Amino acid sequence: MGTADRRGLTISSTHAVTARRGRALFAGTIGNLVEWFDWSIYAFFLPYFAASFFPSGDRIAQLLAGFLIFAIGFFMRPLGGALLGSYADRHGRRAGMTLGIALMAGASLVIALVPDYTRIGLAAPVVLTLARCVQGLSAGGEFGISSAYLVENAPPGRRAWAGSFQQVSVGAGTLLASLLAAVMFLRLPDAALMTWGWRGAFGLGAILGLLGLWLRLAVPDTASFDRIRQEGRVASRPLAKVLREHPREVLRVIGMVAAGTALVQFWFVSLPSIMHLRTGVELADAQLATMVGLAAFTVLQPVSGWLSDRFGRRPLLLIFALGSAVSFVPMLSTVGMTMSSVLVAVAVNAVLLAAYAGSLAAVMAEQFPAEVRTAGISLPYGVAVAVFGGLTPVLATASLQFDLFWVFQAVMVALCLISAVVFWRMPETSGT
Repeated sequence: MGTADRRGLTISSTHAVTARRGRALFAGTIGNLVEWFDWSIYAFFLPYFAASFFPSGDRIAQLLAGFLIFAIGFFMRPLGGALLGSYADRHGRRAGMTLGIALMAGASLVIALVPDYTRIGLAAPVVLTLARCVQGLSAGGEFGISSAYLVENAPPGRRAWAGSFQQVSVGAGTLLASLLAAVMFLRLPDAALMTWGWRGAFGLGAILGLLGLWLRLAVPDTASFDRIRQEGRVASRPLAKVLREHPREVLRVIGMVAAGTALVQFWFVSLPSIMHLRTGVELADAQLATMVGLAAFTVLQPVSGWLSDRFGRRPLLLIFALGSAVSFVPMLSTVGMTMSSVLVAVAVNAVLLAAYAGSLAAVMAEQFPAEVRTAGISLPYGVAVAVFGGLTPVLATASLQFDLFWVFQAVMVALCLISAVVFWRMPETSGT
């Protein structure tokens, strides 16, 4: 074979690898977007369906009950991370992602169709809780599996950039849910939103889940997992191996995620409801401002991932943690009854959180070997999200109820400082 022929085969092979990576990036991103759209609909529409499941004359009590179920869904995420993460380490990243999106979409359909309290009584909140638990299982496995899938399909030297699309898809899915909520809040009267509007939102999530399922079935597994399977290195008990051989890395991931997940849940998910109660800002205005901030957060993440690949993980993560610790209370104090005040606070935090999210998938994947990577990411990430993300809206709402909002602010600043210590002490992994 001549030199030109060999060069042609090399170029063709390179193009094939590039095309495969592109398809994997697209399928992983879009499928994850659909999952997080389904997950986020609950928080945005809670003010309109809380009364359907929790009949009470106290508006704050209704929201608090709804946020408690929101938190229960979060507390299912460690279990989902353990089960689906181990499943993906044994059967492949694609198999795990396919199972996860099927669970999420099915649960959304159940919520869309469940009768309210006036028709079936206590069974209504019970079914809502069970469906949210299934969504929690799905979300718990989704992050670790899709993170491993994207990072393992990354071009050389661009792991954070490729991994940032995991968080881009989280932001985009949440943004799409926020956009749907903002449009419906502006165009539909409250009576329509409280009867059929919120059901339509969950139903749309179920339909979009079919799109995500089709995309994930159409792509191959990662080369890393194929190699592990061919070499006979598939772990029979991935979770046990993670806990036995990598306990320090497990604790490190929890510390990495603590502040970031709490702030994401506060600024981009529960802020409209909380600020509506605290300052009286119109819910639709706060939702629109949050949506704009979330869009900025989503767009900035690939830039942050590129910077992380170029300058390292620790500098970006420290900027996030220390910047958030210093700015959280001042930014929150500027939020008033106007949309512009909400927008300024959310925009500042969008920049800081992008510095965190752009590195997150890569830095977590770099803590564990490929044989146990999805279980290694999924379990501690699920624990951190359950504790710190799931309880943030509950703590914020309860602190308002008992006029102790300063306690909530102190807790958030403390989480930022704890994560800063973890980032400072962790080894730099961008060059490994």
